[in-house]
Amino acid sequence: MSVLPLVFTSGWASGINAYAVVLLLGLFGATGVSDEVPEALQRPEVLCAAAVLFLCEAVADKIPYVDSVWDVAHTVIRPVSGAVVGALLAGQSGSLPDLVAGALGGSTALVSHLVKAGTRMAVNTSPEPASNIVLSLLEDLGVAGLLTFALFHPELAAALAALLLLTGIGLVFLLFSRIRRFWRRRAERRAARAAGVGRPAPW
Repeated sequence: MSVLPLVFTSGWASGINAYAVVLLLGLFGATGVSDEVPEALQRPEVLCAAAVLFLCEAVADKIPYVDSVWDVAHTVIRPVSGAVVGALLAGQSGSLPDLVAGALGGSTALVSHLVKAGTRMAVNTSPEPASNIVLSLLEDLGVAGLLTFALFHPELAAALAALLLLTGIGLVFLLFSRIRRFWRRRAERRAARAAGVGRPAPW
């Protein structure tokens, strides 16, 4: 069960930025920083694809409302990525069944993703874009820092990931009114567009 903390931490990180997790783990394995990284994540084509998608996310994640659309599109991708990474880590170590590791990584990634998506909806009710940029940078730094820490101190990293996850869940509950405001504004914009399309031409 020694790989369990690393699976949990990678699942938390995948829910925030799945491409960063694949890219970082692959680079750590390819450069010899860690022997626990599966060879499947170290393949050049995997690293290239993860790098390109990471750059795409780095841009989309900092633009108000675009980040929420991106999150919706990744509601399936991030949990699946967390499950795959967890299963690969378990298969590499042989200390945990792949199915159990996949379920843990995927479920943790799903909760983490929902926390991130909810927080972004609340932030998008603010008219200025600076908060999106700052939050995105903090998320990227948090993923990189905690995932690196997890390779050397997996138990402590997992405890920190659990604390961050619980804090995020509490924050989403506190910001629930702002999240409802986000959906209300989105519904109003859709209604306005529909009314504009259905309005007869003045001529």
